[in-house]
Amino acid sequence: MMRSNAALFGAFNGLRISPATTLRLTLSSSSRLVSSPIASIAAPHVRLFSATATQLGSWLEPNIKRTQKMMKGRPRVATGGSTKGTTVIWGDFGLRMIDHHRRISAAQLKLADDTIKRRLRGEKYRLYKRVACNVGVFISGNEVRMGKGKGGFDHWAARVAVNQIVFEIRGNLHEQVIKDAFRLAGQKLPGQWELVKKGEPPIVGITKLTDGITLEDLKRPRKKLPELQTAPVPPPAESTTAAPPPS
Repeated sequence: MMRSNAALFGAFNGLRISPATTLRLTLSSSSRLVSSPIASIAAPHVRLFSATATQLGSWLEPNIKRTQKMMKGRPRVATGGSTKGTTVIWGDFGLRMIDHHRRISAAQLKLADDTIKRRLRGEKYRLYKRVACNVGVFISGNEVRMGKGKGGFDHWAARVAVNQIVFEIRGNLHEQVIKDAFRLAGQKLPGQWELVKKGEPPIVGITKLTDGITLEDLKRPRKKLPELQTAPVPPPAESTTAAPPPS
């Protein structure tokens, strides 16, 4: 029994790891042999990889606390001559809302996105989203009395201004196929929508810059109207008959 214990003790001694100091010396000596341009340029205290945390969130749900209350607000109204968001930038075709500004929920935008992807399944294209859901909607339950706070979080939404483009698409697709995909997506979204091609004139408010209308003309406080050319009116004819003498 004693001999077996001694044999086991000797086996464990053979598996004992050497001290860490020896390992460090071995690594330092081996690292000196391998020289790289990165190691020579970078300082020993600088990391060779990014330590920045990845940002959470997407275009449907931002990285904002749901407990942070938000005001309802109103969509942007371009009163200073801005044409931002009314033209196609990255794609070849776009889907633009033309009737009235409103707030669109993330569920409705997701449904429209899935509809476009389902219609264009198997095709080579790229879909761009021009809006992001960054507005939290808070509601109270039914039959709740006034007061007692704003309510609980319900869903995320996006404020979409009038004549703003929501989706853009680019790819090796026929125009009729894209038109049909945007038609199906417009049926899933509230409001009226239209297909926009790249290069079409922008829109200021509700006025499209076409038919000779320029941005400088809209910025003028008073626009001169063309003078109406009318024919001169002849003077009234004088009567030649004399008045009868008084009796």
